[in-house]
Amino acid sequence: MFELTEEQVARFGLTWGLALLIGLMLFIIWDLARKSGAGRLGTFILFFVLAFGVFGFLAKSVIKWLMDM
Repeated sequence: MFELTEEQVARFGLTWGLALLIGLMLFIIWDLARKSGAGRLGTFILFFVLAFGVFGFLAKSVIKWLMDM
């Protein structure tokens, strides 16, 4: 019916599924900061430390893209 290949499904899942997962993780960090009453500095520290893995993953993707150019 849709005639999608396995590669197209995997690319769609990786692109949109991972973006949704990252968005969910950032929402969880924001909710944690709000419920704990962390304040501005505490919220910044939470985002910096807990989202560091996300930034590393994005940096890896950008570096791979730049090396393929």
